[in-house]
Amino acid sequence: MMLSLQGCMAVGKTSAADYLKEHAPYLHVQYEDTNALIKEITRRQLDKNTFEGFVEIQRLWIQHEINRWEKAKNFPCTIMDFGAEEIEFYTLHYPKAIGKDWPVEEALGDELKALKRCLPTRILFLDASEAFLRRNKESDKSRSRNFFDFYLQDLLPLKRQWFLGQEQVDVLHVDGLTREEVGQQVKIWCDHCLSLNKNQPS
Repeated sequence: MMLSLQGCMAVGKTSAADYLKEHAPYLHVQYEDTNALIKEITRRQLDKNTFEGFVEIQRLWIQHEINRWEKAKNFPCTIMDFGAEEIEFYTLHYPKAIGKDWPVEEALGDELKALKRCLPTRILFLDASEAFLRRNKESDKSRSRNFFDFYLQDLLPLKRQWFLGQEQVDVLHVDGLTREEVGQQVKIWCDHCLSLNKNQPS
């Protein structure tokens, strides 16, 4: 079974994943690991703000995600800190966010089809107010957030619209919750998903 944590940057997905790693040893937690991929994109000097560059970058991201899924499916239950659904969303919506009308689905039709089989069983969308997200961003100096403002203003509205209407997506509002409380709620959700999966007829 594949589960995924979704939401905006700085909403607390990785902290929740850390909580699960410590308190739910029966889950396999798979974090984003993008360093090698980003180095390759930089080495090839690909520009995501051109159609050709964006298509090639997303081709690399999709293959990377398929490779992650291949590893994750070897475990009874994996929870992804962003999964294939993030790559699908970004591939289809980043051009809109920068005001482009590129034929991405045509250019990456086969790749997007292959990516679909990697989509998680259920997704938990961690949602929060802008004030909460900005506070988290300011308090976390460990990661660069130079993409944050664009994400918040241009991508997050599209992301909410895309995910919140999907049947396999549950929502957790994290405003007012401590990191520990968010972790506890995410664990409850994972356990619920596992129990539903166990009770399904094979």
